[in-house]
Amino acid sequence: MKKIAVFCGASNGTKPEYVEKAWRLGEEMASSNIGLVYGGASIGVMGAIADGCLGKGGKVWGVIPESLQKMEVGHQHLTELIVVDTMHERKKIMYDLSDAFFILPGGMGTLDEMCEILTWAQLGFHHKPVYLINDGQFFDHLQAHMEYASKEGFISETHLKLYRLMEDAKSALDHFVKISNP
Repeated sequence: MKKIAVFCGASNGTKPEYVEKAWRLGEEMASSNIGLVYGGASIGVMGAIADGCLGKGGKVWGVIPESLQKMEVGHQHLTELIVVDTMHERKKIMYDLSDAFFILPGGMGTLDEMCEILTWAQLGFHHKPVYLINDGQFFDHLQAHMEYASKEGFISETHLKLYRLMEDAKSALDHFVKISNP
């Protein structure tokens, strides 16, 4: 079974669409027989994607540091909940379990996970696809900054291609399924 790590927020954000779209992505992953690897929370966008996937009979692996288990309310109904000591362990296990990465709306933690996985790709540590889900233009400003950093000589054109900016999660999932099953 192919698995996608989804980096996203432990909060709901200001728009109900963040939670609704995450829920639908979870359902679509389950329907496509793709497992979900995520941060292990039962709240926010994280909880929504897990519940959507589980609700359609999908498999979900959560990875959560012990220190965040109470704050992020670790999900108790997953295929497997892996409790670790550090954020570094969390990201490494999520990476090891996954065949691709989706970045959904989130805050500092989501951006940290995205930057680390892209840095690993830049350094050649992996060649797994990374999708920045720009549903509702959430990442427009980030994309503009990445292009500006490239123009200023800090990110090469080649490294800008380490991720795909996708209009929505369905497009990203369809692309991943297509490249995974040639």
